Amino acid sequence: MGLAGRRGRRRKEVTQGSFAMIQMFHVYKTFGKDLEALVDIDLHIHKGEMVFLAGPNGAGKSTLLRLIFCDELPTSGQILVNGRNIVRMKPRAVPYLRRTLGIVLQDFKLLCDRTVEENLVLVARVVGMTTLQAQRKVAQLLKLVGLSHKAQMAPYKLSSGEQQRVAMARALMNDPLILLADEPTGNLDPELAADVVRLLFDINAQGTTVLVATHDLRLAEETGCRTVFLKQGRIVEEWQRVNRPAGPAQ
Repeated sequence: MGLAGRRGRRRKEVTQGSFAMIQMFHVYKTFGKDLEALVDIDLHIHKGEMVFLAGPNGAGKSTLLRLIFCDELPTSGQILVNGRNIVRMKPRAVPYLRRTLGIVLQDFKLLCDRTVEENLVLVARVVGMTTLQAQRKVAQLLKLVGLSHKAQMAPYKLSSGEQQRVAMARALMNDPLILLADEPTGNLDPELAADVVRLLFDINAQGTTVLVATHDLRLAEETGCRTVFLKQGRIVEEWQRVNRPAGPAQ
């Protein structure tokens, strides 16, 4: 179904008084002299929400995520993440902001010369966990993503779906307030994609705010989550099914 076919759907009503984890005010991002990646973006994502950022390739979805974790800075506009204005943030503060985020990119960036367990332990060391804390956290997250039996395997020996779940477990090692996932089902068949989306619902159910970028409009619609549509760098529509299902369609 195209965007025009969704006109008339109920727009999301933001709960008054709820805390916005991500706020964007008139955000523009231009590359070079005239390549407009994002144009006048106003976006508010509240604590505990699971939101899909949908649109075709080249719509600006990945750029928007990179702005949130400070991989890029906006050309103009203001961005607040967990109440902190990242446009005004000093460079030395960026690593501390990122410790409150979980980030799953299209390129999983797993270390193939380390085991699955070792990939996760490296994150634990960065955030200052003790060895015992790290062991417990790794065991907990591998159980969550259904990969406890693959802990000692190298990532390159896993399927794409399994690597995606390892990347999610790694992103959760620091108990992030916000999880950003860029095309988490992009290279997966429908059954594996459904597994990943169910995992995202599980993560969200534990209180983590989740923002998912996807070009799969059908996936966004089937979940019933609030969905923001981007086209040529602009937000062109936003909707949410009135009665959200408990998880993705089977």
